[in-house]
Amino acid sequence: MSSPHHAPTNSTGVVARVYANRRVACAVAVILLAAAGLVTGLVLPRGPVTSAQSVSVLVLCSALGAATGTLVISRWSVLLAPVVFGVAFELARMPAVGPTVDGIYPGSVYGIAALVAGRGFDALVMGFPLAVGAVWGAAAGRRLTRRGPAAHRRAGGYIRWGAAVVAGVLVLVLAAALLRPASTAPILGADGAPLPGSVAELTTVPIGGHEQSIMIRGHDRNNPVLLFLEGGPGGTALGAMRASGQGLEEDFVVAVWDQRGTGKSLPALEPTTTMTVEQMVADTVEVTDYLRNRFGQEKIYLVGSSWGTTLGVLAVQRAPEKFHAFVGSGQMVDQQETDQRMYAETLAWAQRTGNTDFAQRLRENGPPPYTDMLAYPDALSTNPEYREFPHGDDFDPASQYPASLFVEEYTLTEQVRAMGGIIDTFAVLYPQLQDIDFRRDVPELDVPVYVVEGAYESPGRSDLAVEWFEDLDAPDKKLVVFDNSGHTPHLDEPSRFHDFMVDTVLAMTGG
Repeated sequence: MSSPHHAPTNSTGVVARVYANRRVACAVAVILLAAAGLVTGLVLPRGPVTSAQSVSVLVLCSALGAATGTLVISRWSVLLAPVVFGVAFELARMPAVGPTVDGIYPGSVYGIAALVAGRGFDALVMGFPLAVGAVWGAAAGRRLTRRGPAAHRRAGGYIRWGAAVVAGVLVLVLAAALLRPASTAPILGADGAPLPGSVAELTTVPIGGHEQSIMIRGHDRNNPVLLFLEGGPGGTALGAMRASGQGLEEDFVVAVWDQRGTGKSLPALEPTTTMTVEQMVADTVEVTDYLRNRFGQEKIYLVGSSWGTTLGVLAVQRAPEKFHAFVGSGQMVDQQETDQRMYAETLAWAQRTGNTDFAQRLRENGPPPYTDMLAYPDALSTNPEYREFPHGDDFDPASQYPASLFVEEYTLTEQVRAMGGIIDTFAVLYPQLQDIDFRRDVPELDVPVYVVEGAYESPGRSDLAVEWFEDLDAPDKKLVVFDNSGHTPHLDEPSRFHDFMVDTVLAMTGG
């Protein structure tokens, strides 16, 4: 509490009255912070998920931090601003569900990813500007009240001013990075100019009542259209297909759709109560209709990877008249049985290699299905036998997460939030897959079906794919095994996959 002689002598009106009572000033600051945190949590329960939202909250929090520092006139405002705002923000967004907004799980790799892509990004675009703004606000407050006028002449004062300047510059750099727009490079001809008749664009389309994003690229817009469905649920393939799908662009118009709640379509995640497998299938058919109308083609090709094969099969079953053929890369059949088989494979690997701690954790988790979505990676993603194998000569590591996110097709916000989207969307949709079994539910399809498996695919997946494929009734069907591939043959051996699409699929269907 300041004594009377600390009251400002060069300020009048409201400012003078507020500064005359430090308790009032602190109370005003806390009220402002809490109100702003509550409103932000209600409006953006998952934090900012677009560039516009990120920049807006950064500016808001910088100004709010400055106001707090000006009112409190203390180095404690640097802590007060982010803490009060953060607590209010967390309270307001409690109804939101998902690993990025629920508890903190430091014992899991995916838990750490959820923390970084969720609260870590929130801290960067909200907490950091609040703290920096408070530093500058406190300096302004000291000038208004003429407190410590000689402080800047001391060595410590120079250091603090230098740190404040650096922090302010970092906020400006962050703002500039957040403002960088997403783009996709044009397809160039031999002369280095954009190829006439080509298409290369990022577009947003209203699908299922939500704005969803599609990357469309092709050397000739009159070529057959190929819609690619990424795996997950929750995955985004724009970066992966830019790294390993360029060959396909020569013979197809390749449309890579960020499904609802993924990548550039992450803002469409809410409300999660309407995100169902049924709705995702309807969205797939709606995207198909958009592409058919856009390019004037009666039918298109549908290619799915992992979860994308589940989605693709269900879409083809619903509307076969809209597709030339379906191609499954890393075909899924019965998610629950696959998970249980892969759990057994991973446990056997852990025991065989003497990884006793990990084996014990698997035993404690027990076999799937799980209610804790962060328990799945132990069973499905940890076994190195699923990743460490001789890939094709043209395999590009840039097609793998997280490297595939660092392409110009994503903004900075999308690059960070995409990992959180994988985890949160997975948590919503994966439990809904437990009752699907194509051996029972999809005994026939009315379009040609092509399944591409990797020789290093988990038997828990490939055995079921072969079993379903052998009994499947389809106008034409073919299953091939790529020698240097695992679960993603289209990425592990991209040139071979391109050749298969052209020499086999396209040749046999005449699209």
